[in-house]
Amino acid sequence: MSFKNRVEGTSRSVISQKWTLFLCIASFCAGMFFTARMWTIPEAKGGITRTTGVEAERLNLVSEGCNTKFLQQKDVKLVSKDVFGEVSKTHNALQTLDKTISSLEMELAAAKSAQESILSGAPISGDSEKGDLPKKRKYFMVVGINTAFSSRKRRDSVRATWMPQGEKRKKLEEEKGIIMRFVIGHGATLGGILDRAIEAEDRNHGDFLRLDHVEGYLELSAKTKTYFATAVKLWDAEYYVKVDDDVHVNIGTLAETLARHRKKPRVYIGCMKSGPVLAQKGVRYHEPEYWKFGETGNKYFRHATGQIYAISKDLASYISVNQHVLHKYANEDVSLGAWFIGLDVLHIDDRRLCCGTPPDCEWKAQAGNVCVASFDWTCSGICRSVDRLKEVHKRCGEGEKALWKAAI
Repeated sequence: MSFKNRVEGTSRSVISQKWTLFLCIASFCAGMFFTARMWTIPEAKGGITRTTGVEAERLNLVSEGCNTKFLQQKDVKLVSKDVFGEVSKTHNALQTLDKTISSLEMELAAAKSAQESILSGAPISGDSEKGDLPKKRKYFMVVGINTAFSSRKRRDSVRATWMPQGEKRKKLEEEKGIIMRFVIGHGATLGGILDRAIEAEDRNHGDFLRLDHVEGYLELSAKTKTYFATAVKLWDAEYYVKVDDDVHVNIGTLAETLARHRKKPRVYIGCMKSGPVLAQKGVRYHEPEYWKFGETGNKYFRHATGQIYAISKDLASYISVNQHVLHKYANEDVSLGAWFIGLDVLHIDDRRLCCGTPPDCEWKAQAGNVCVASFDWTCSGICRSVDRLKEVHKRCGEGEKALWKAAI
């Protein structure tokens, strides 16, 4: 072989090796390039990541070229919208729960009242069906006569005139469903001489309703609240009446008056008034919380005068259930009106519940318009009632037959 041929063979070998090395390197780089491309592209199936509503909105804003500040504001709005929605749902749920609790409280009060009545031996009506609990006796009205330890003579004058005694009172309860009791609490010293005197009087007449209440002139609002709460637990009646022991009442006429409204819910009956709020200290009927009623010289809202008024069972039950949160003002009649002012209550202004003493009530009786109650406004009751009550009863009383013939 010639020298020339050997040189050409060597050159081709070297060139072939160079191209082989180049091709290897190029192939490696191409492989690396395409491998990286495959890693960055998500799979078409099963590889798509799920996003929340907020994240999807963020991606959409980024694709639209929104800046970071606007994106953060958008996030806050979306989150706030969700939070407000949850708060609204929670508020509605709480309102529903509150109404349910109120309803259950009323039912619980009625159940407790029935249980206490059974345990105390109160009369029950009819024979109960087998397996049923005994039913509480239904009454038409409970008349509570507000009295004090020092009012023994007033009570005796009431017993001698318009309040039936002994067997007649029991017959009135059984046949007419009318309960009548003198209402009184206990002395500052429980079981003291004042309490013992009332216990002795009660043994003779059996016409007292004793309250868990400390007697006192400045505690009349609390006494009224306790009276209704106690009465509604002891007797299941359609109406509950409060009357002072220096007022003359025609019980039959009162019953017929209330019977006219028995189909109406939440009834509040009396002589409605709206007297001035007295801010001056030392005067009678001073209102220490006068500032709650607006500017000086304002008047109270409409409420029944305190000598006598009646409320239906649902209102008495309301007082019983909520007695721990009902506010007491200085004047008892104002307190009662305040407890009802925010409720859907029917206020009935019947002026026959506040007639004057003779000749006023006498003239009305002669005209066929017999009064329910009579008293003197100047004395907030019958002036010198112990001496005059018999005269008022004689001239303005409805007569015993009217009581038993009363259509209730």
